[in-house]
Amino acid sequence: MTHKEARAFAEQWASDWDKLAVERVLEHFDDRVAFTSPTAAAVVGLPTVSGKQALRDYWNKALARVGSLRFIVDRVVWDEASGELAIIYIADIGGRKRRVSENLTFGADGRVVSAEVFHRVDA
Repeated sequence: MTHKEARAFAEQWASDWDKLAVERVLEHFDDRVAFTSPTAAAVVGLPTVSGKQALRDYWNKALARVGSLRFIVDRVVWDEASGELAIIYIADIGGRKRRVSENLTFGADGRVVSAEVFHRVDA
């Protein structure tokens, strides 16, 4: 993936989230993905969700709690050596904004095998 392709991926990813298109986002994830997020801990009681079906269930449960969602991509950092893409964005969820970094690690087949989400703690 080139940096230009990484930026295009991030923009499409944000657009799919804005449409609440969970299945479109999931197309990029491996069946055995490990997804770690403080929001997952709050929604499903575990900080790491394992497997594509569990990730689908978590995201659908989380989305049922929000009225609106918009991701505005700020910056994209692609590390070809590690296959890691950091998407730094502003998440506007139900009118509450926070800065987030979603770090996706891609496997040899181009699917996300692990992800970690970091965000600003609300004051």
